[in-house]
Formats: sequence, C-alpha cells, structure tokens
Amino acid sequence: MKKLIAVLLSALLALTAVTAFADTVTIAVPNDPTNEGRALLLLQAYGVLTLSPDAGLEATKSDIVSTNGVEIELYEVEAALVPEILGDVDYAIINNNYALQHGLNPVADSLLIESAESPYVNVVSVKDGNQDTPEAKALAAALQSQKVVDFINETYAGAAVATVENITDGYDPDVDYEALNGVTIEVAATPVPHVEVLKVAAEILAEKGITLVIREVTDYVTPNDFVENGDVFANYFAHQPYQDSFNEGNGTHLVTIAGIHVEPMALYGGRQSDLAALGIAAE
Repeated sequence: MKKLIAVLLSALLALTAVTAFADTVTIAVPNDPTNEGRALLLLQAYGVLTLSPDAGLEATKSDIVSTNGVEIELYEVEAALVPEILGDVDYAIINNNYALQHGLNPVADSLLIESAESPYVNVVSVKDGNQDTPEAKALAAALQSQKVVDFINETYAGAAVATVENITDGYDPDVDYEALNGVTIEVAATPVPHVEVLKVAAEILAEKGITLVIREVTDYVTPNDFVENGDVFANYFAHQPYQDSFNEGNGTHLVTIAGIHVEPMALYGGRQSDLAALGIAAE
C-alpha cells in the first residue's frame, strides 16, 4: 500500500512540476506535527527560512515568515514515504531511520544536518503503570549499557549518537534477575537503527535467561498502538517530542523509561545536487 501511495505521490508531483514556477524550490517534509516542526527548525538553523518567534517544536508552514528570497513549496508527506519521492522534488528532509533504510548516510550524503545536541532523543516507551516493573528496569539497563553505547557510536559514526547519561554494565542492581529467568519481553521497533540496537540488548538480557522478542514495524503509529493495547511490552522508535505529541493527540498513556540516542535529521538533494537553489553558497 505504501509503495502505491508513493507512486501516486510521484505522479502528482510530476504534474505539479509542470505548472510550478521555474524558480520555486520544492522540499518534501514529514507531515506529522513534531517531525514537520523539526524539519522547519533545521531549515531555520541554516538560514533557509525564518519562523514566527512563537512557532515552537510543532511549527507548520503557516509559521514561516520569510524564505531567504527564495520561493519554497513544501510537500507534506508521511515520514516513511519521504525517501520514496526524493527524485521528484528538489530536496527532502528525511528522518534518519528512513534515510538509513534507503541507503542514505546522513553524515556523508546530506546537504544539511542537525546538531546531535537536540531535544529529539529516541526513547524506550512502555504503558503507564509498567515503568517500575522489573521487566522495564531490566530492559532500560540493557539498552543504557556501555556495550550498546559503543555499538551505536561505532556502527553509525554520527548518523546516530548515543546520549545515555548514566551508562550501566547492562544490568540494574535493584532487579532480581533470577526471578526474571525465563521471562519474555516483547518490543516493537523500526528497522534501523532500533532493531539492530535491540539485538545487542537481547544478548545482554539472554545472559540472565531473559528472551527479548523484537517485533519490527515500519511506521510511526503502530508501535504506540501496540504498547497502548498491550500487544507488546515496550517500543523503541520515536523521539520524546513525538511521544508527547502522540499522547496528547490520541489519549494514549506512553511513558519513557530510557533515552538512548539522537538521530540527526537531514536534508538531501533530489533534483538538486547542492544548496544553490536555496540561496546558500557552497563552503
């Protein structure tokens, strides 16, 4: 279904391009509130546009007050589909995990990239009421381990950056691991880097007889629904502002048990190979 939607979007963009002004720059951005706002803040950080001072983390295109003398047309698309239409727009701002899935290296291939110091820390979430359980503490300790931190930083080399403040040896001293021997913990996660990071945590938990089952998903709604409905114990796919917004908009009860890493969002060239169309001179 997503492939079909992407094809239809590409066709629509092709038709739009026929009637668009020649000097209009098209940029595809994620359409959910926090990620669209994040994309606009990235553009503002590099002087591409200016947002209203009170726009906040959920800025929309209606908050744009100037665009550096360039006519910009934003295409708001589901985050997972943005990479699919990269060739049909001048630029696209893509969430890191979807960029990696499509063979894009955020450090090497992007034209603009966020600082790793941001509020968009990817977190592990459970349903309210489960945050103080032994399972939650064991999962959090494994994901906040030195082994996981090293894996993230060495494997992704800036495409994902570990942000764990209190690094563990993989285990929580307050957890009775003998009582957890034989327990299964199921976590929903998007493929890269989350599933790969969870595989490292699974090795740590296996040392105590705990089985970590990873349920791979490819969108930003299903994993939260899974946790809310009790289909899985936890999820690991989204940053904190997204989870806060999801709770507010959907009446869900997601609680963070650990912050793990930041994935710098980046802008990639589609029909454009440099930033000249945005009025930014090459360095």
